[in-house]
Amino acid sequence: MSDRLTHVDAQGRAQMVDVGDKAVTRRRAVAEATVLALPTTVEAFVEDRLKKGDAIATARIAGIMASKRTSDLIPLCHPLALTKVTVDIDPLSDRSGLHIVATAETNGQTGVEMEALTAASVAALTLYDMGKAVDRGMTITDLRLVAKSGGKSGDFMRAP
Repeated sequence: MSDRLTHVDAQGRAQMVDVGDKAVTRRRAVAEATVLALPTTVEAFVEDRLKKGDAIATARIAGIMASKRTSDLIPLCHPLALTKVTVDIDPLSDRSGLHIVATAETNGQTGVEMEALTAASVAALTLYDMGKAVDRGMTITDLRLVAKSGGKSGDFMRAP
């Protein structure tokens, strides 16, 4: 195995990184995103008053489903057998939006950061889609990796 994993081969062409010689370890990643909205829109989400149905439950399912399809969405991303994916969605304390936290886990040779980020982003997009009839001004913001563990590169924890 090369000491330097890269998506570019010796000829400068894009390639999927060869992780075949990497050890299988328990890997976990947490990502977050925020959907900013009017307080009345947040209440409509929380109280399940949207004409399209239970947006929070639908967004959770959409995020989980999307995480399982990450390698179909992100070029050169490895397909992974995920062992667990959760998507939690809660209103911000000031009711200015919804906070999404997605967690992806696997026992594998490569990390699950992209799966967690995909889950959070698709959950946010689903909330936007289901709420846009009442609040077209919603904004999806702060999509980012919060933490990751497992693997050769070590752990990561975003500073608060």
